[in-house]
Amino acid sequence: MKYNPNEIEAKWQKYWADNQTFAAVNNSDKPKHYVLDMFPYPSGAGLHVGHPLGYIASDVYSRFKRHQGFNVLHPMGYDSFGLPAEQYAIQTGQRPEDTTRVNIDGGVDKEGKEIAGYRKQLDKIGFSFDWAREVRTSNPDYYKHTQWIFIQLFNSWYNKEADKAEDISTLVSVFEKEGNTNVNAVSDDNIAPFSSSEWNSYSEDQKEKIILQYRLTYLAETEVNWCPGLGTVLANDEIINGVSERGGYPVIRKKMTQWSMRISAYAERLLQGLNDIDWSESIKESQRNWIGKSVGAMVKFQVSSFKSQSEETLNVKPEAKFIEVFTTRPDTIFGVTFMTLAPEHPLVAEITTPEQKAAIEGYIEKTAKRSERERMADVKTISGVFTGAYAEHPFTKEPIPVWIGDYVLAGYGTGAVMAVPCGDERDYAFANFFKGQNGMPEIKNIFANVDISEAAYGSKDNVEIANSDFLNGLNYKTATQKAIAELEKIEQGTGKTNYRLRDAVFSRQRYWGEPFPVYYVNGLPKMIDAQHLPIILPEVEKYLPTEDGLPPLGNAAVWAWDTKENKVVDTDLVDHATIFPLELNTMPGWAGSSWYWMRYMDAHNETEFASKDALAYWESVDLYIGGSEHATGHLLYSRFWNKFLKDKGFAPTEEPFKKLINQGMILGTSAFVYRVEGTNSFVSKNKIGDQSVQPIHADVSMVNSSDELDIERFKAWREDYADAEFILDDNGKYIVGREVEKMSKSKYNVVTPDDICNEYGADTLRLYEMFLGPLEQAKPWNTAGISGVFGFLKKLCRLYFDDNGLIITEEEPTKDNLKSLHKTIKKVAEDIENFSFNTSVSQFMICVNELSTQNCHSRAILEPLAIVVSSYAPHIAEELWSLLGHTTSISTVAFPVFEPNYLVESSKEYPVSFNGKMRFTIELPLDLTAAQIEEIIMKDERTQRQLDGRTPNKVIIVPGKIINLVG
Repeated sequence: MKYNPNEIEAKWQKYWADNQTFAAVNNSDKPKHYVLDMFPYPSGAGLHVGHPLGYIASDVYSRFKRHQGFNVLHPMGYDSFGLPAEQYAIQTGQRPEDTTRVNIDGGVDKEGKEIAGYRKQLDKIGFSFDWAREVRTSNPDYYKHTQWIFIQLFNSWYNKEADKAEDISTLVSVFEKEGNTNVNAVSDDNIAPFSSSEWNSYSEDQKEKIILQYRLTYLAETEVNWCPGLGTVLANDEIINGVSERGGYPVIRKKMTQWSMRISAYAERLLQGLNDIDWSESIKESQRNWIGKSVGAMVKFQVSSFKSQSEETLNVKPEAKFIEVFTTRPDTIFGVTFMTLAPEHPLVAEITTPEQKAAIEGYIEKTAKRSERERMADVKTISGVFTGAYAEHPFTKEPIPVWIGDYVLAGYGTGAVMAVPCGDERDYAFANFFKGQNGMPEIKNIFANVDISEAAYGSKDNVEIANSDFLNGLNYKTATQKAIAELEKIEQGTGKTNYRLRDAVFSRQRYWGEPFPVYYVNGLPKMIDAQHLPIILPEVEKYLPTEDGLPPLGNAAVWAWDTKENKVVDTDLVDHATIFPLELNTMPGWAGSSWYWMRYMDAHNETEFASKDALAYWESVDLYIGGSEHATGHLLYSRFWNKFLKDKGFAPTEEPFKKLINQGMILGTSAFVYRVEGTNSFVSKNKIGDQSVQPIHADVSMVNSSDELDIERFKAWREDYADAEFILDDNGKYIVGREVEKMSKSKYNVVTPDDICNEYGADTLRLYEMFLGPLEQAKPWNTAGISGVFGFLKKLCRLYFDDNGLIITEEEPTKDNLKSLHKTIKKVAEDIENFSFNTSVSQFMICVNELSTQNCHSRAILEPLAIVVSSYAPHIAEELWSLLGHTTSISTVAFPVFEPNYLVESSKEYPVSFNGKMRFTIELPLDLTAAQIEEIIMKDERTQRQLDGRTPNKVIIVPGKIINLVG
């Protein structure tokens, strides 16, 4: 017999599929364990060897838990809505639903390109997924429930008294009885107060407009990241250095009416919940910073009197305008030297003087081209413009110049800051940069005995306030309390806890996403009744926005809601009487991924996203594995949705993921050729010298293990390289440069798992990826080590069979056999629980080497060894288990019990030394006393030969350690 991985693996993958070996049940006497991977977006590029890293780790863990007797839910699906599929469809003239399906299931696309398909690639690696629970977020039977959750959010408000979401009907009931003056809700700012009688007198449309200001998902005009090149709004984490992550298109700030979700209502709960989950401190800290809790005061500064042109003409007294700021340092209120507004602040246009109008408008236009993330990250560039307007200090009544600057963001806080240069480095730099210019006064210093001639003093410790009227002589804490109290007295401020976390924009001007279950009556949104879901994404001819700038759904011929027939009808039938227009935006990419773990619990339920029984049984995810790049995106949104669903009685737990592990990135080793600048000549790395060259990525498949380029393949790769010339080494070879960087199709350094599986087998790939290093660390891919792992598997097989067949014996295992086995049982069990998978693979190799040296073929050793190995190399383990005579899968056999007594040494091989020089060794029982050891040593004939009749001056014996005869 020989180890033939392709044959063995195909056999057992078929067996697992035919027998539903890894199907989890929703009711079991076994304890449950839910292991989840962040599901992939199915791109046409398919998997490369970096993608399965986390999947292999979770599979090892899942298989181990089954051996421990758990009912394991280990599902997989696809995050199949999103921008990349749509962009690809636009470029290639295909339908995104077609390309998505082919990318998942495999096949040939419209361009004739053979697509392996995610499902086939995943199956080839031998994952123990419960495929019966597969979900695809773009399937109507899935997104009908996403639409339903949206409706629940729309029909809810956040009651700050109860600290939870409640049905909107409870809010309306309060309005009917007592108006809104006593309502303590998370809502829009500046909602006008009304009494119950006023409420009851309002029209239905007036009532709906008010309620919309309280709903957890609502329509509002917001500043968004608009990407003209993609024709959609992007989230901050979809932008890198001011351009879209997808396609690299410029992004500008723009006001648009968007659906938003009031995630800010959950800020404190999201913050406190981090204390209850087993996540890495770095991910928790990312979320803490993103939520950005700060305690301070809200302060109102009245804008100095001014009149608009219409007011001047009518000789009308202007309405008082206030700039509100949130500050964590109200103790520095007397140090305010100027104020800065975000360029997008609504007051800017109103307060700017005619003399400053052109400069202000030019600056706003320039700022609109920078993303919020770029503005936040750029701490070096200082820019701003004086509006010409002044605000009034709440206590001194002195004028404070008002500027705009792009370091202030409209969406953070109030979009305005009170600048105290003496106590803040950024304000200090801004004041010094514009020192002496119109609108920039001298910096005020309100700290006693502090020199601010060189830098601001930002510390709160050992501060004594000065030049601050009633705050003089106070420390930070006392001055803060006093300042807030005085601000409240004059009704120009109040103590407040603020959060940086903003409501999440929930609209995308794209086609390939979940349709909103929304139609519009008199411009107001109405929800389609849940019984009529799903509202299925319609067919459109073009996936680009319409000619008048509407989202792609504006191209749909059948996209209107008939309220009598309760169905989608032709768009041209809209009469605003019984047939109304449907929402043209679609939901963002994170909609479907914000609840998908619950759908896996009951994936085929047609009436609800999961039954109460299924939710009660599985509760939440015990182990979640995925990338750290989702820290402030998916991981935050999913916690928000889970908490909301818990409030409404649908989710059983407050947090969705108990433990989170972030796998590191597998890096690719890129290959570079070097083109001499201005020519089409490529010089070998060793011949560059002082020539000016341009490094260009070459496909790694054209380079061998000695870094030699296949020149003919390179020339045939691209048309512009066909007539290229090559300057070679003296041996006639072209040597490429190498660099370790992110594995990416664009860098031509991708290695597909299919190639590794075909050549070495999936078990080799699994073991090798786990062997590369600690799971959380980034590590380079180097194919040189794969053959060693493949060799290990062949050596493992030789313990069980040779060329003639099975060589297993029924012999009693030796003490050394048992020691090797139980060291491995102990080590592997501990490693899996600690996610130290790389050291388990090392232990396998040590164990197999030891057993091979011991010539062990004992069933009593090799049966449990197959079980221990099976989590990592399941195919060969199943085959060995079958060869040992078993007729059922190894997957649920109990994990071997570690017996400590097999590792307890009963004897010791002592080195026997004479005057410090070791002359021979002797094995003695460990329970002997020093006197007993001395008696045995003195009688040994080897000792007698060494002493040659002499009597030693001293015999030094430390039981279990040394024997030394001196003199």
